[in-house]
Amino acid sequence: MIITYDHTDKSGRPVTLHEVDADNWRAVADCAPHDEQRTWVAPLAARYLVLTSREDTWHSLAVLAGDEVTGHIMWARDEDGSHWIGGMLIDAAHQSQGIGAAAVRTLTTWLSARDGCTAVRLSYAPSNEAAAHLYAALGFRLTGVEEDGEVVAEWVG
Repeated sequence: MIITYDHTDKSGRPVTLHEVDADNWRAVADCAPHDEQRTWVAPLAARYLVLTSREDTWHSLAVLAGDEVTGHIMWARDEDGSHWIGGMLIDAAHQSQGIGAAAVRTLTTWLSARDGCTAVRLSYAPSNEAAAHLYAALGFRLTGVEEDGEVVAEWVG
């Protein structure tokens, strides 16, 4: 499975989302954020891969810019029909290139078009100013709800 909606990074490379498979799982697992970001995300994407392999809720996707694995993102469907984005981690070597924004745009577009989707939501730590700025710029608005110490935002397009 490949999810693409013609979103690109700052250099014009297409950013696509791929099923994590035998060909890319090692590259995804090795993705790591900058050290100072570990307050908000796992130190390696491998943690998210284990989570999605052990539970039925979340589904992992590899983030590619061009042909290169650059990160991880996952999604879930809630009982109320809302879809959630979580576990986004762009490898430190690939940050500040617009890959994360393009990955969220791509996944949001795909999730919102799924049958029965009532909303697209995500959550982040209130102290994560970079996430707050990114998600607001992409059309997510705070709902006033907090979950597990994180603020919930919903895509309003």
